[in-house]
Amino acid sequence: MLRRWYDIERDLAVMDELRRRMENVFGETNRTTTQMTGSWPRANLYDAGNMLVAVLSVPGLTEENIQIEAHQDAITISGTRKLEKPEEYRVHRQERRSGRFSRTFGLPCQIDLEKTSASLKNGLLTLTMEKHAASQPRQIAIKAE
Repeated sequence: MLRRWYDIERDLAVMDELRRRMENVFGETNRTTTQMTGSWPRANLYDAGNMLVAVLSVPGLTEENIQIEAHQDAITISGTRKLEKPEEYRVHRQERRSGRFSRTFGLPCQIDLEKTSASLKNGLLTLTMEKHAASQPRQIAIKAE
């Protein structure tokens, strides 16, 4: 049976619309479930010569809500984010999730655990980790003969 081209185009358009709708449904579910798991809090890791600096976005959290565990080659940031609302309010839309979170970052080199510090200011958690002496670059002198 021979079909006309516009019939095939119509069928493909219906299938494309179905695909877009499914992406919207599953994409929204995927965004809400991953928000508090592997992708939160958002982070940047910088190499500043003799130290590594990690900056994490943790709006609304205090130092009591965050735990940091450091190893020589990895750091783990975990804690709990609680959202409070008055009892007489009804939620119409909730995009900020509450609950436990944990995120581990592998480091490109070993760090000195004794010289690692953290500060929290304006919703930004800044970890400053000095590189272990063996991991820091050294200048090698050249002798003329």
